[in-house]
Amino acid sequence: MSTDNLEIPKALSGTGAWLDDRFHGARGVRVLMRKVFPDHWSFMLGEIALWSFVILLLTGTFLSFFFVPSTAEMVYHGSYAKLDGIQMSQAYSSTLNISFDVRGGLLMREIHHWAADLFMASLIIHMLRVFFTGAYRKPREINWLIGIVLFTLGLLEGLFGYSLPDDQLSGAGLRILEGVLQGIPIVGTYLAFFLFGGPFPGNSIIPRLYILHVFLIPGIILGLITAHLFIMFHQKHTQMPAKGNTEKNVVGAPFFPYFLAKGQAWFFFIFGALVLLATFAQINPLWLYGPYTPVAISSASQPDFYMGLLEGSLRIMPSWEINGFGHTLTLSVLIPALLPLGLVLTGAALWPFFEQWATGDKAIHNINDRPRNAAVRTATGMATITFYGVMWAEGANDVIADKLQIPLYTITWIARVMIFVGPAIAFFVTKRICLGLQRKDNETLLHGYESGIIRQLPNGEFIEVHRPVNEEARAVLEAKRPTALMPASGSEDENGIPAPSSKGLLGKARVRANRAFAETVVLETNGHGHGDGHEEIEAGDEHPVGAGQLPAGDAAEEDTGLPGL
Repeated sequence: MSTDNLEIPKALSGTGAWLDDRFHGARGVRVLMRKVFPDHWSFMLGEIALWSFVILLLTGTFLSFFFVPSTAEMVYHGSYAKLDGIQMSQAYSSTLNISFDVRGGLLMREIHHWAADLFMASLIIHMLRVFFTGAYRKPREINWLIGIVLFTLGLLEGLFGYSLPDDQLSGAGLRILEGVLQGIPIVGTYLAFFLFGGPFPGNSIIPRLYILHVFLIPGIILGLITAHLFIMFHQKHTQMPAKGNTEKNVVGAPFFPYFLAKGQAWFFFIFGALVLLATFAQINPLWLYGPYTPVAISSASQPDFYMGLLEGSLRIMPSWEINGFGHTLTLSVLIPALLPLGLVLTGAALWPFFEQWATGDKAIHNINDRPRNAAVRTATGMATITFYGVMWAEGANDVIADKLQIPLYTITWIARVMIFVGPAIAFFVTKRICLGLQRKDNETLLHGYESGIIRQLPNGEFIEVHRPVNEEARAVLEAKRPTALMPASGSEDENGIPAPSSKGLLGKARVRANRAFAETVVLETNGHGHGDGHEEIEAGDEHPVGAGQLPAGDAAEEDTGLPGL
């Protein structure tokens, strides 16, 4: 949509003139008003995370007026009669007062907790959308890394947040945190002593978590979100493949009034949804758990879903220890604490650079990939989701065993096997599905859509009539850009010189990775919707074949408009 003739309402124009006379900001505001945003629904996923964080700040500010971050002991005499006369910390007592004595306090607590879960869920789904569409590629690698740091900080913020009330469930989580810290070799004991201010549970942990949860981590998250938005504004959004979308334009609606109105409506919709959840779907009824005591543990205690990976990894791990030189290395805590989440986060952080190294693609990308057209990337993503899902389910192995009447250790052994087999199956199946969908797209380009109409030819043969592909669908189908094949290991150019990229062990690994990324179904069409076949480039092929070949090195940066390139 063109914004050259954008009209500013008179009232807004007068206000803007008054401000511009004093601060000279009209030019910047005009640029902002004419900023074009794509209107694909998936771009609203990031806004869910943004508005959830805003709601977290608002409700958290309200709760901070009444919460007392202290572990000092007292006797409770509040409105909740079942705990009357029970000794507890001031933190737990103030949380009960917020729930039963402060007007609107329980509603605010519930909204705050649901908003935290929604923030993490939307952040995960938003990052998955970015990953599966390749929106992290050049020049957006920094924003991808910012997103990973935001996710990591969100994990810590959630852990510290639901640990503050000092109830039995949150205390059990803190006990696990202390054990994880102590499992770190050499420095673990010192880290635990520093955080808790002495032996567990101590009297310092709640005040320290309060400072981290209310001031430090939210401030860092706010700064990273601001940086994320500024980088996105400068680099512009990516776009989905569609008619008229190119690497050098942005097709959509201007910020004012369309996107501004949409964003405001989206905020109120999210807020309303959280209020409904807080009203009708109870979460974290901590008055049922009672105050924390180190000598007790509650059955079926699980953290919020985003921490399920760490909980499951602790439960799935065998009790392995190494004893030597008067010290004990507790692998049953160290490995599950560092390895699973480390693999996921480190792998996600390095993936854009690994993909660029494997494909040799250093071009700027403003058009997203369809997930089916990047089979290895999509298969890797599904394998990671399966890995996370097995760990998450294992984090509730006691609940699963109880509800399904299956022995607990049977559930654990199933998880121990599936943690290796599940991702491998997910990778293989997803990759074959992607290649199958590519073949289907190719057939659609060649022959059009099946119409269900059967006709008889003069020679007696029956055929089905196909509808031609319209321009919008053709633009999506022809947006595929195959990966360039690098020279095979041991190959030489016309002068007999071996390819530098294939030398040595690292070069051979790069060639194999390149062959994996380049495996695809090559689109073939004569430009009129009627072609005559397709080819598949297999990972083991030693030479580029088909219409998708490109010279080794950087991929083409400009849109050529030619199918299959």
